[in-house]
Amino acid sequence: MNNNATIAAIATAPGQGAIAVIRVSGPDAFPILDKLFQPTGKGAKLSDRPRNTLVHGILQFELEVIDDVLVSLFRAPHSYTGEDVIEISCHGSVVVQKKILHILVLSGARLAKPGEFTMRAFMNGKLDLSQAEAVADLISSTSEASRKVALQQMRGGFSGQIQELRDRLLNFISLIELELDFSEEDVEFADRSQLKALVQEILDTLSKITRSFDLGNAIKNGIPVAIIGEPNVGKSTLLNVLLNEEKAIVSDIPGTTRDAIEDTIHVGDLLFRFIDTAGIRETTDTIETIGIEKTFEKVKQATVILFMVDAESPAEAVREKLDKLLKLIQDESKAMIVVVNKIDKLKKPFDSDQFVRMISKGKKTNFAVAGISAKMKLNIEQLTGFLVELSGINQIEGEDIIITNARHFEALEKSRQAAQRVLKGLSAGIPGDLLAMDIREILHYFGEITGQITTDEILGNIFKNFCIGK
Repeated sequence: MNNNATIAAIATAPGQGAIAVIRVSGPDAFPILDKLFQPTGKGAKLSDRPRNTLVHGILQFELEVIDDVLVSLFRAPHSYTGEDVIEISCHGSVVVQKKILHILVLSGARLAKPGEFTMRAFMNGKLDLSQAEAVADLISSTSEASRKVALQQMRGGFSGQIQELRDRLLNFISLIELELDFSEEDVEFADRSQLKALVQEILDTLSKITRSFDLGNAIKNGIPVAIIGEPNVGKSTLLNVLLNEEKAIVSDIPGTTRDAIEDTIHVGDLLFRFIDTAGIRETTDTIETIGIEKTFEKVKQATVILFMVDAESPAEAVREKLDKLLKLIQDESKAMIVVVNKIDKLKKPFDSDQFVRMISKGKKTNFAVAGISAKMKLNIEQLTGFLVELSGINQIEGEDIIITNARHFEALEKSRQAAQRVLKGLSAGIPGDLLAMDIREILHYFGEITGQITTDEILGNIFKNFCIGK
């Protein structure tokens, strides 16, 4: 990407609206607009006006008036890209937007590539690489939780912590490398006990952050919830109630659902991705058997499992099925809600506490029981409340760092492994030159996260997924 070029793009969503914003960035932003913009009344041309001002006027090209507009002026380095930037607020007609973009190109600008404005912000030191990636996450956020996580990262919460650790480690690597210059004199400039304490701190921090990846990924893409149980317990009915639409076929015929059906809903601040699966039972039907196999694949992918049972099923039978399911899952991190459906058919009010006691043999820490009637839409709010509670989001403190980016996770994991090697080396008393190799590796992967160490290939892969105009 040529940073000497002046670029232009429509910054608002495609299509027709009340207004649209067209962004221009680069060294010729003011000269180009001076040729096209006529301020209302008498006044100085744009290049003579102060930064951070709004000016009303008309855009015209070869004496043809294009639109009545409002322009916002930002001067380098006090702009999003760090360059001279002008944003044109015009009427939202698609024809008007295209016409303005066309005359900007004819006047010396070129069309921006995907993510090129944010790329320039990174290149000009306005954002580090992890913050730039968070811009895309914020734009594509689909829930309040994902917005908060992206905003925290964009404001430097994550990269600031990494940078602080990197700076402290750089001081030690400088001292160790200084020792190598005096290797014949057998001196130590770097206090090994202080270095050990710092590396242990780094290791603890990295372990905590990397553990947040599964939750962060769920927040970003939707927390996966698998609805499982025997045929005709009401799984598809529940899915339809949660989605508030007839997404799944509901039938009294066992085995109607033969493939996983997925859709998403918002519950509070969170996005949940529900998966209605084939009923679990013994069957000779080949297609239904494949559907049941897929059920267990979805269970492995899920963060929360809704295990549906019929309210009229004996507690012993439910406990037996639950025990089998827990053995099959073999993953204590998964949350489970036993959903007791069709409580409207019971002669007595459903007592969830008593039901828990009856099946407590299979109880887990992240475990709940919800008595509902999917058909009558009874106690659905209690069920969604359990979903939020068991999702893990409530375990997050306000300042906790949560990562959602696979690239960051990989770099942090490699940094963590290198930190473990440094600790082992310090305990074994290995020479400084060998310690320095692993410390440099930690620094390298820290630098990959923030963009201090990067390649054109990495940058290309990151920014190609941005929208044009950002």
